[in-house]
Amino acid sequence: MSETTKVSTISTILIADDSQTERVKLRQILERAGYTVLEVQSGEEAKLAAIEHHPDLIMLDIIMDNGDGYQACRAIKRNADTQHIPVLMVSGKNNPVDKLWAQKQGASGYITKPYEESDILNGIANLAQS
Repeated sequence: MSETTKVSTISTILIADDSQTERVKLRQILERAGYTVLEVQSGEEAKLAAIEHHPDLIMLDIIMDNGDGYQACRAIKRNADTQHIPVLMVSGKNNPVDKLWAQKQGASGYITKPYEESDILNGIANLAQS
């Protein structure tokens, strides 16, 4: 798969990160690959946007004001309307315990910052295949 090939089962991706710089970086990677991107800056906003927009994938930072990524992931996975949406954690936390905790909250994948464009696109491709 080339770095600009869109995974057909995923077209709309919600990014939740309190850093505008990170949201812009992710949006540019995803839009170059052909995805439609929605952006929010907190875990609370991510939960609401998931219900309102039903994206095909949610990318969550862990450390955010107004609801962290763990809380948002847990809430999204417990809601019957959004539990089917895969969640990909994108975080600067690189401890194996953080990755395990994300998985226990319902995350389908985990990418550590800093990342390369290929890390993001491969992470999405892996979710689409599972």
